[in-house]
Amino acid sequence: MTEPAPKPAHPPVQREVEVVGRRPVNAYVELSLAAPEIAERAEPGQFLAFAIGGETSALLLRRSIAIAGAGDGVVSVVVAPHGPGSTWLAGLRVGERVDVVGPLGRPFPAAPAGARALLVGGGYGAAALVGLAARLRSQGHEVAAVAGAASADRLCSVAELSALAAPVEVTTDDGSAGRTGRVTVAVDELLTGVGVVYACGPMAMLRAVADAATALGIPSYVAVEESMACGIGVCMTCVLPVVGEDGRTRFSRSCVEGPVFGGDRVRFDDVGKLPHDVVGADAMGVVAP
Repeated sequence: MTEPAPKPAHPPVQREVEVVGRRPVNAYVELSLAAPEIAERAEPGQFLAFAIGGETSALLLRRSIAIAGAGDGVVSVVVAPHGPGSTWLAGLRVGERVDVVGPLGRPFPAAPAGARALLVGGGYGAAALVGLAARLRSQGHEVAAVAGAASADRLCSVAELSALAAPVEVTTDDGSAGRTGRVTVAVDELLTGVGVVYACGPMAMLRAVADAATALGIPSYVAVEESMACGIGVCMTCVLPVVGEDGRTRFSRSCVEGPVFGGDRVRFDDVGKLPHDVVGADAMGVVAP
């Protein structure tokens, strides 16, 4: 089994920060925030939790967004406008301020010494891998990458990854950019000689990538995109069945024990279910089928 993701080295902070940059990235929006304390502490794989809608908003729950970059006192995120909360966030303009908590969650673990790394991003999840690619390169690792999406307008961070990794393969479900098909058409070809795999994107993609790596005995780490209503481990809405080092399954909070998990530890078949063998199931009256 892969090792669990490391605990963050520094506690998070809460600040009202200024938007100092905004640019469209295909179907998404990249926001840059003046947040020196957060930028100094942030590690690849962690995320920020944003208060949404302003002081008089009825949108009470924060929105959690993966960190796309951090440095020189600035931290950036890529937002996919979807519901009212993310649409409001994507609409912020330079000079406006927003309340942020971060960095939150466990970061990606270090790669094994000398290992060639494969990074796989789905949609805007690829943005969370740019900082990881830079860190791996600085540590002397060879890095390859795959960026996939449903269509060309849903791709993200291809240019940034191309500056740090080689090769970088692009796939789209509809064939509007790169190779036609899902990321696995490229992943299966690139796994030869790889010592570790990192992935961020939709759950179905994470499962496929983790399964491919595990089948070859390659450790993998996945940053899950479960909805995180609080971001600090209180509400329990983002739990996943994850196998622990003792071989027993527990519900792990994506926001605290994750968002990075060992790819072979997540029980993807049982996401959204209550397995009979999860710790505590007997107390809830769940019995084996």
